[in-house]
Amino acid sequence: ESKDIDNAMHLFSSIANKSNYMYTVMFKGLITNNMAGKVLDLFDEMKIEPNHFTLSILFNACAVLNNNRAMKTGKKLLDEMPENYRNHNAISTSAINMLMKFGDVETAQRIFRSIKVKDIISYNAMMKGYIENKTFEKALDLFEKVDIELDDVTYTIVFNCCAKLCNDRAMKIGKKLLAKMPENYRNHNVISTSAINMLMKFGDVESAERVFRSIKAKGADIYGALMNGYNLNGESWKCFKIFEEMKEKNIIPNEIAWNILIGACSKSGMLHHCQYTVNQIPLNIQNKIRTQTALIDMWGKCGSIEKAKDVFDLVVDRDTITYNAMINAFALNGMGSQAVELYREMPNNLRDHVSQICVLNACSHAGLLHEARTIFNEISLKTESIITTMVDCLSRLFMFDEAQKLIEDYEKTNTPSIVMYS
Repeated sequence: ESKDIDNAMHLFSSIANKSNYMYTVMFKGLITNNMAGKVLDLFDEMKIEPNHFTLSILFNACAVLNNNRAMKTGKKLLDEMPENYRNHNAISTSAINMLMKFGDVETAQRIFRSIKVKDIISYNAMMKGYIENKTFEKALDLFEKVDIELDDVTYTIVFNCCAKLCNDRAMKIGKKLLAKMPENYRNHNVISTSAINMLMKFGDVESAERVFRSIKAKGADIYGALMNGYNLNGESWKCFKIFEEMKEKNIIPNEIAWNILIGACSKSGMLHHCQYTVNQIPLNIQNKIRTQTALIDMWGKCGSIEKAKDVFDLVVDRDTITYNAMINAFALNGMGSQAVELYREMPNNLRDHVSQICVLNACSHAGLLHEARTIFNEISLKTESIITTMVDCLSRLFMFDEAQKLIEDYEKTNTPSIVMYS
C-alpha cells in the first residue's frame, strides 16, 4: 500500500515460515506496483500449495503479464488445480479473465459452463472477455441469457459492447437497457460515461445530452465523453461551450479531455481557438507524448506547420504515431519533400502502413512521382489501402495506364476494390 516495495520484499524474505496469507498479500502488492513478473519469481520459490485466495491472485498476475511465461504458468496452475476449487466462483472468474487475456476463448467458455451457480461477476468476466477478443455478438448473446440481478459493472460492459458493435441489434439492446436502468445507477459517473459514449456512437446526440444533464456530480470523464461524442458527430463547436462550463465549475480536464478538446480545435480549423486552448493546457500535460502528437495533428490541420514542427522537435521519445502525425502535417500543407525527408529519417522499425500511406499522400499532393514510385517499390506488404493511395497518386499525375496496371495486378489475387476506381 505504501509503495515501499523494497522494504516489503526485505521483510517478506526475512520470514522463515511463510503462510498463504503472506504470499497473497505480497503478490497483491507486487501487482499493484506493476511488478507482476516478480509474482511469478516468488511463486517459483513457494514451498507450500497455494490456497484459493493465492490461486486467484496468481491467475490475475498471469493475466496482467500475458507473456509466454505467464501463459505457461497460468495454464499449468489451471490443469493442476484441486477438484474442490473448480466450482469456486472467485477462482473460476480469475481463470476466465486470464484465459480471455491469453485469447483462449474456448477454454474460458468451458470453465464458464462448468460453474454450477453463476454469479453476476462470472457473467461480467465472460462478457468482458468476449469484448476483449472482439466477439461482440457473443457478449450480447450471453447478456440476453443473464437471469440474475445486474450490477454497475454489467451496465458499463454492455454499453461498451453496444458502442463497439453499433448495429441495429446493439442499438435496440443498449437503449432498452438504459431505459430500464434502476434510478440508483443513473448518477453513477462510470456507467453514465459508458452510456453517453454508446449514444454518441449511435448518433443520438440528444439522448446523450439528456443523460449528461441528468448527472448531478459530473467528473472530467463525463465531460470528455460528451466532447468526444460531439467530435464524432460533427458538432465540434459545442466542445468549446462545454470547456467553458468545466472552467466555471472548477472541473480540471484530465489528459484525455485535453486531447479531445485539441481534436475539436483540429476540426474547427480556427487558429484563435487552437491558441486559446493551448495557452490553458498545463505544462505537465503538454509534455505528454499523446498530447504532443494531438498538437502536431492540430497545428498541421490548421495550416500552422511551423508550430507543428516546434512541438515535434520537443518530443523526446518519438513513436510511430508521432512521426505519422508530422509526416501527415507536411502532406496537408503541400510540403511533400519534407514529408519524404522525415519518412527517410524515421527508424525502419517504427514505420507502419499508416506512415507509408501518409508519405505516399504527400508525394501525390506535391507531384513527387519518382519519390512515390521508389517508396512504393520498397514496401514489402502492399495492402489494399497502400495500393489505393498509389493509384490515386498516379491518377493525379495523369499516369492512368500505370494506375490501371496496378489495379489489374491487384485484382489477379483479390476481389475488385470500389475505392480504387473512385
